[in-house]
Amino acid sequence: MKNLLLLFGGQSSEHAVSRNSIASLIPYVDRNLFNVSVVGVTRTGEWYLTEAGPEEIASGEWENDSRNLPAFLSPNRSMRGLQVLTGTGLRSVPVDVAFPVMHGEYCEDGALQGLMDMCGIPFVGPDICASACSMDKAVTKLVVSTSGVRQARYAIVTKADLDSDVEAAADMVERELGSYPVFVKPASAGSSVGVTKAHDRTELLGAFKKAVAVCRKILVEETIVGREVEVAVLGNADPAASCVGEVLAANEFYDFEAKYENAASRTVIPAEISEEASEKLRDAAIRVYRSLGCEGLSRVDFFLLSDGDIVFNEINTLPGFTKISMYPKLWEASGLSYTQLITKLCELAVEKN
Repeated sequence: MKNLLLLFGGQSSEHAVSRNSIASLIPYVDRNLFNVSVVGVTRTGEWYLTEAGPEEIASGEWENDSRNLPAFLSPNRSMRGLQVLTGTGLRSVPVDVAFPVMHGEYCEDGALQGLMDMCGIPFVGPDICASACSMDKAVTKLVVSTSGVRQARYAIVTKADLDSDVEAAADMVERELGSYPVFVKPASAGSSVGVTKAHDRTELLGAFKKAVAVCRKILVEETIVGREVEVAVLGNADPAASCVGEVLAANEFYDFEAKYENAASRTVIPAEISEEASEKLRDAAIRVYRSLGCEGLSRVDFFLLSDGDIVFNEINTLPGFTKISMYPKLWEASGLSYTQLITKLCELAVEKN
C-alpha cells in the first residue's frame, strides 16, 4: 500500500472551495490501495494533521478538533515525509504521493509544487512552471498563443498603471478592445473571484478596483458570445480528453456565486453538441494542455460559437473536486469513476516523478 497525503485549505480566496473539495474526495479514496493522512492548512498558514471527518472539514469546524497536531513538510531530505509535532517530540509520517486538493494562490501557482519538489515528494498535478504559467491568466494567453487555438482579444493592466493614471488605463483598454461589454479579471485568481462584466467606462473603473484588490495584475477581455463548455484532461506524456460538458450559469456569467452558491446554475454532461464540435474541443483542450507543459490533470474551458468556431477561455490545473465540480463529473461520464480517477491521478504523480 502507498502512503497518500491529502492537503486542503490554504491561504487563498478559494479556501472554502478546497474544504468542500476534500470533503467530497475523502470517502472515495481506495483504502485497499492507500494509507491516508490528511493535513489542513488554515487561512493564516498553519498546518495540522487532522482526523476530522468530511462534514467538519467542509464546515470549517475541523480547526477546533482537539486531536489536530501541528505538521509540516521539510525540504531537508533527511527528514523526508510529513513531520508531525506530538506531545513527546517529532514524528515522521511516510509519504509516497501527495494530492494537494487546493486551489488558488500558494496552492496551484507553483509555490506548493516547489515545496514538494524540494521535499522529493511526488504530487498530483502539473509541475512548478506549468502551474505558475497557468495560474497567471496573462502569461497563459502568451503561451497558449503558440498552440494555434483562438483566444479572446485582451489587454493587461497593472496596479502601477492604475496608481499612475487610471483614466489612461481605461483609455488603453477601450483602444485595444474597441467596445463594451468587457470582462475584467484578476490575473491570478480562480473560481471567478473578483471577476466583473463591465458595460461602460464607469463600470470598468469600478471593476479595476475590485480586481486589483485581489491581484496586482488585471486581464481585460472582449466579450465572447457563445456556449460555455469545458473539457477535463488527464495524463502525462500522452494525455486524454473527457467528453465535453456545458455550463448553464444562473447569473449573467459563471462567477463565484453562480458556481458555488446559486442552485439554479447547472451543467449538461455530455454537452448537447455535434460529434464534430466535441472532437474539435477535445483536440483543442489537449493542444492547450501540452502548450503549457501540463501533467496529471487540468480542466480547459472554451466558448463554442454559433458558427462552430471555438475560443479558449482559461485553464485550471487543480480544478474543484466538490460533488458538483465538472472535472470528476466529466470523467465519470467518460467511464472513469471518482475512486478510479483518484487512483489514476496518484499513479500519474508517481510516474512523472
